[in-house]
Amino acid sequence: MQGIHPLDWLVISLYFIVILGIAWWVIKQKQDTTTDYFLAGRHVGWFIIGASIFASNIGSEHIVGLAGTAAKTGLAMGHYELHSWCILLLGWVFVPFYMRTKVFTMPEFLEKRYSPTARWFLSLISLVAYVMTKISVTVYAGAVVFSTLMGVKFWTGALITVVLTGLYTILGGLRAVVYTESLQAFVLLFGSITITVLGLIKIGGWNNLVAVAGSDHFNLFLPLDHPDFPWLGMVLAPPIVGIWYWCTDQCIVQRVLAARNETQARRGSIFAAYLKLFPIFIFFIPGIIAYALFKTGQLQLDTFDQAFPALVKALLPVGVRGLVIGGLLAALMSSLAAVFNSCSTLFTMDIYKKIKSDASEKTLVLVGRIATAVMVVLGILWIPLMKYISGELYHYLQSVQAYLAPPIASVFLLGLFSKRINSKGAVTALFGGFIIGVLRLVTELTKDNLSGVLYSFADVNFLYFAVYLFVGCIAMMVVVSMITKPPSYDKIQGLTYATTFAEDKKASRASWSLKDIILSLVVLAVIAAAMIYFSPLIVAK
Repeated sequence: MQGIHPLDWLVISLYFIVILGIAWWVIKQKQDTTTDYFLAGRHVGWFIIGASIFASNIGSEHIVGLAGTAAKTGLAMGHYELHSWCILLLGWVFVPFYMRTKVFTMPEFLEKRYSPTARWFLSLISLVAYVMTKISVTVYAGAVVFSTLMGVKFWTGALITVVLTGLYTILGGLRAVVYTESLQAFVLLFGSITITVLGLIKIGGWNNLVAVAGSDHFNLFLPLDHPDFPWLGMVLAPPIVGIWYWCTDQCIVQRVLAARNETQARRGSIFAAYLKLFPIFIFFIPGIIAYALFKTGQLQLDTFDQAFPALVKALLPVGVRGLVIGGLLAALMSSLAAVFNSCSTLFTMDIYKKIKSDASEKTLVLVGRIATAVMVVLGILWIPLMKYISGELYHYLQSVQAYLAPPIASVFLLGLFSKRINSKGAVTALFGGFIIGVLRLVTELTKDNLSGVLYSFADVNFLYFAVYLFVGCIAMMVVVSMITKPPSYDKIQGLTYATTFAEDKKASRASWSLKDIILSLVVLAVIAAAMIYFSPLIVAK
């Protein structure tokens, strides 16, 4: 593997000068109010929204984790990356309600739909989830990139990552995040496509890659008795996690909340759905290429999580390598910055402002900046515990999300489609589902010391567990709601399909055109084609 050439360092330096220049320009803009700091003044267009959603999702943890998982097990986890339809669901189903209510956060929306208790609980759950599934995973991935590509010690790389990212996020707010993310998204695409093409050339083309890696590595649908990724679990569980992540998670939804209007929010979602079609081809396939090169003795891998960084170091020419390394580090920074900003928004608007209702706008912005620093420290403290859950980064991420997503997804979905679901039902599902999910996480960490019922509980496949938990939360919500008083329909006016005024429905209908529908249908067609191509019927041939 080649070392990093001085020209690469020059390109990396220039790239970061551009990124920091954009951030500095944004920091100099007005950031005095919560709307300016947390939602970029609610004046963001569809292109920036779409690119920012994609960059927030695809950080270094995804690049490192997707390639590492693909190198070990193939495309099985690719179901999670065929979630463009969930982003379309955000734009078509959820956006009208979010834009109409003018909320800052998802917990705030739950307060309007249910009660202050639901808001408090989701705020706390979300902050815990960010530490466990976002901040720590992103910092870990950044440290892997630093150590693999630059020889920097793991913890040194992690701390460098946090300090650099935290600095411009704390100072610039969401506007700094979305504008830098827009550039980073396309550098990511360029670098990953380049890696894929050069990797295919190196291994001798697509057919040779399939022959060396084996057809099983290209199969989205593994046997029902597969210990980790049975096809039925992969069909049922990822949509639950996808609805939670793409339609109700603050880190993603905050971008559409910053839109000028419903049209821009929806079109930004559609654009993000197109960008989300790329990962299975430009992150998974490089992972399989790394596996094939490793198998034939052409690439050295100490762990599978090193697959993508190792390809960058081994295959890319001088100069291009520097740009892609810069893109990898920038991807890390973009997703980390997104989480930092979302954490500060949640804590400030849903917790601090509820306690200190008379706090000034200036004070709220300051509290948001302090909250960011606290979340960073918590994320770093969680990193050592990750190794006890899964050796592969992306598997870890999805397994923890499978325990946290079902209660939240069920509460939002039923809340929009059923006016009969009340606050008691929602809080029961949120609290009960969270307790069950945490119990599963704790028992999984200590599974080797358990026996009997607890061991069986901890040993259920994480995909099936997500499905069982989702169904259980829906049952809790429906039963409790039906045996208690219905909500006041006047208070939830405009927050469910059944209680939305005709004029609001008409205004929402006027915000989209036939072109938006056609573009959305094309995304669905590409997803269907990918699932057919990477199925046993085709890949075996």
